[in-house]
Amino acid sequence: MTPTNIAGGASTVRRNVVVLAICQALSMSGASLVMTVSALAGQMVAMDKSLATVPLAMQFTATMLSTIPASLLMGRIGRRAGFTIGQVIGLLGAGLACWALFLGDFWLFVLGSSIIGVHNAFWQYYRFAAADTAGQEYKARAISYVLAGGVIAALLGPQISKWSVDFFSPVFFAGGYIAITVLSFLTIILLQLINIPKPNVSNLIGGGRLLTEIIRQPKFILAVMAAMFGYGAMNLVMTATPLAMNICGFNFSSTATVIQMHVLAMFAPSFFTGSLIKRFGVVNVIIVGTMFTTGAIVVNLLGVNITNFTGGLILIGLGWNFMFIGGTTLLTETYQPEEQAKVQALNDFLVFGTVATTSFSSGAIQEKLGWTAINMTVALPIILVFISAIWFKFLSPKSPV
Repeated sequence: MTPTNIAGGASTVRRNVVVLAICQALSMSGASLVMTVSALAGQMVAMDKSLATVPLAMQFTATMLSTIPASLLMGRIGRRAGFTIGQVIGLLGAGLACWALFLGDFWLFVLGSSIIGVHNAFWQYYRFAAADTAGQEYKARAISYVLAGGVIAALLGPQISKWSVDFFSPVFFAGGYIAITVLSFLTIILLQLINIPKPNVSNLIGGGRLLTEIIRQPKFILAVMAAMFGYGAMNLVMTATPLAMNICGFNFSSTATVIQMHVLAMFAPSFFTGSLIKRFGVVNVIIVGTMFTTGAIVVNLLGVNITNFTGGLILIGLGWNFMFIGGTTLLTETYQPEEQAKVQALNDFLVFGTVATTSFSSGAIQEKLGWTAINMTVALPIILVFISAIWFKFLSPKSPV
C-alpha cells in the first residue's frame, strides 16, 4: 500500500491495516454475539414480549447519536486514543448488561445495551482509519481488508454465544456479555500498536466546504443511500430472524448457526470486494449488492424452513457487504482531507439512524405482522438504491470533488 504522510511508510500502513482488521474481528465478534442473543435476552426479561428488540434498537440509537461526537473527538485526540476510549466504554456497558440479566431488570439491560452502542460508534471508524492512511489507489482495499476481520467474528461470535448461553444458568445469556468485556480488553491492548497521525485542527467541523455543498453531490447521495439502506435492510431482517425462528420451533443452536452463516457472508467477500471495486467500478458493485438483497427477500418469502432462513441471511449478508463497502468507498471520493471528520460523522449518523429505526420496528413488525411483512418492508428502499445507482452510472454529470 502507498502511505499518505505517515511515518514508517508502507510497512506502517500495512501494520495499521492488519491491527485494525484484528480489532475489527474482536469488536465484530462481540457485535455478532449481541445480534444472536440480544432479542432473546430481551424477550426473556421483558414483560411485554413485543419490546424484545428494544435493547438492540437502543444500542443502535446510541451508536447513531454517538457517531458525530466520536468522529470529532478522534479529530482532536487521534484515532488510537479515541478507539481506546470506545473499548473502555464497551467493557463497562457489557458488564452492566450482564448485571441487568442477573437482576432480571429489562430497563437496566436497555441501559447496558445503549452503552454498548456508544462503544460501537467508535469502532465503526476502523474502516475510515485504514482508508485515511492508505494511498488513493488502495483505499477500497484497505477498507475491504479491515472489514474482512469480520470473518473471524462470523466464526467466533455465535460460537461464543453457544458456549456461554447457559454459563451462569439459570441466568441465560449473561455469559455472553462477560465474553464481550474480555474481547474489549484484548482490543485495548492491540490498539496501542497502531500509528496514525493526529489530524490537523482544520479537519474538525469548520474545515473545508459547507456540508450543504458537499451533500448536494450525486456521488455523496448514492454513497450514503447504499450504506444506509443496505445496512438498514440487513439489520431489519437479521434482527427479526431469531424471533421468527423461535416461533417456527427452531432451537437456539440452530439460530446461532444461521446467524453465524449470515455474518460469514457479510464479511468473507471483503477479501476481494476491494479488488472487484477496482476492476469493475464501485457503482457496479453497489448494483450487484442490491441484486443479492433482492434475492434474499425472494428466498425468505418462499418458506420458513432452515434452508430459507440460512439462504436468505447469506444473500442479505452478501448484499450488505457490496453495498456497505461500495458506499463507504464512494464516500471517500466526496470530500477533501480537511472535510473528512464532519463528512464521515454525518454519513455514520445517517447510516446508524436508519439501523436504529429498523431495530425499533423489527420486533414490533414481527410480533404484529409477521415474517412476510419484515421482508416486504425492505424491498422499496433497495429498489430505490438500484434505480439511483443506474441513474448515477449512465445519466449523472461527472464532476471532481
